Amino acid sequence: MNEHYDALETRDPVERERAQMDALAQQVAYAKARAPAFARALRDVDAEAVRSREALARLPVVRKSALAEMQRAERPFGGLAATRWGRLRRVFASPGGIYDPEGEAHDYWRLARALFAAGFRAGDLVHNCFSYHLTPAGSMLETGAHALGCTVFPGGIGQTELQVAAIADLRPAGYVGTPSFLRIILERADELGVALPSLEKALVSAEPFPASLRNAFIARGIQGYQVYATADVGAIAYETPAREGLVVDEGVIVEIVRPGTGDPVAPGEVGEVVVTTLANADYPLIRFGTGDLSAVLPGVSPCGRTNQRIKGWLGRADQTAKVKGMFVHPAQVADIVKRHPEVRRARLVVDNPGGADRMMLHVEVAGTDAALADALVESIREITKLRGEVTFRDADELPNDGKVIDDLRKLE
Repeated sequence: MNEHYDALETRDPVERERAQMDALAQQVAYAKARAPAFARALRDVDAEAVRSREALARLPVVRKSALAEMQRAERPFGGLAATRWGRLRRVFASPGGIYDPEGEAHDYWRLARALFAAGFRAGDLVHNCFSYHLTPAGSMLETGAHALGCTVFPGGIGQTELQVAAIADLRPAGYVGTPSFLRIILERADELGVALPSLEKALVSAEPFPASLRNAFIARGIQGYQVYATADVGAIAYETPAREGLVVDEGVIVEIVRPGTGDPVAPGEVGEVVVTTLANADYPLIRFGTGDLSAVLPGVSPCGRTNQRIKGWLGRADQTAKVKGMFVHPAQVADIVKRHPEVRRARLVVDNPGGADRMMLHVEVAGTDAALADALVESIREITKLRGEVTFRDADELPNDGKVIDDLRKLE
C-alpha cells in the first residue's frame, strides 16, 4: 500500500521551498488584485519581491481576533475574499460572528491528505460526526473524503443511539469527528451490547487528543490520528503514523511568531501560528494569525514526509488582560521590549495581592541594571498607561510556553 498521498510529501525540502516561494509571490499578487482589504494593506508591497520567508515576515498579520469587526465593516468577508455570490458553494458561521466561505475548488479545505495519512483510502465508508449545521467542520471532512474517493455517512452530532445503530448496520471503515464523541459512541455501544468491529481508524479534531484516549482507542482496534485545521484556512498540519508531531500541509506556509507581533520566533520557541494559503482563489489569506500557539519541531518525520513539523495545538495566543479597567495586549509588551534591545525575552505577570491589581514585567537580560529597570518602568507607563514593576531573570529562565501575559488572578 502506498504510504504517501502524493510525491509532494516526500520532495526535497529545497525544492519545496523554491516552489512555495514562487507560489507565494503569485498569491500575494492575486490577493492584492482581487481582495480589497489586501489591496489596501499591501498597497506598497512589490508582490514579485515576496519570495522568501524574510520578505513574508515583513507583511502585516491579519488576526482571527479582528475578523468579526472587519466583516461588520465590510460585508460579507471583511474585504479578504476574492470571490462573489454564485461562485461559492456554501457560507458557514464560526463563533463570534465570523463567516467563512467554501469555494468550488476540488478538496477546498485540503483534508484528503490528512485522511490519507490516517489510513483512509478510496472505497471506504466514512462515518462523519462533525456538525453539518451552521459551522463548516462537517463539510470540511466530507469534501476531503469525497476527494479521496470515499463515501460519507453524514452522522452529524448528537443522537448517540442512532449513531451506534448506523455504524452497526452500515459497517463504516472509519470515523471522523471529535475524539470525545467517539468515546461516547463506543461507551454507549457497550451499554447496548452492540459490537462495532468495522471501525478501524479515526481522524479527530477540534479538541485535545490526549495519549490516554488515543491508547484507549488502540486497545479497541481503532487507530486514531489528529488533524489541525481551521474554518479560515482549512488544513494546517496533520498527524502521521510516526506520531512525532504534526506535518504541515503542502498547501500552506506556516510561521511561528511572537504573540501580538508579526516577528518569527527562534526555532523551537512557542509562539502564535500564522498561516498563508498558497492556492486558494476564493479566500487568499496572507499571514493569517490563527490565535493558536505551537512550535516548530527540528528535522523531518520518520514517516518519510519531509515538510516542516509542528508540535500541535499548545493553547491560545490571545492573552489580553484587563488591569485596573484598562486592556493590556501582547502587542504592547512587544513594543516595550523593542524599546530596549538588552531584553531577550519578557513576560508580563498580572496578579492582585491584597486585592489590588499588580503588573510585574519579568525580563531576561545579562545581569541587573538599575538604569534599565527604571527605563523599563517608564516604558510600561508610557505604553500601557499603567504602573508596572520590573524583575530581572537569567537567560532562558522564562518558560518556553508562548505566554507573553500571564494573568494569575484567574487562579486565585
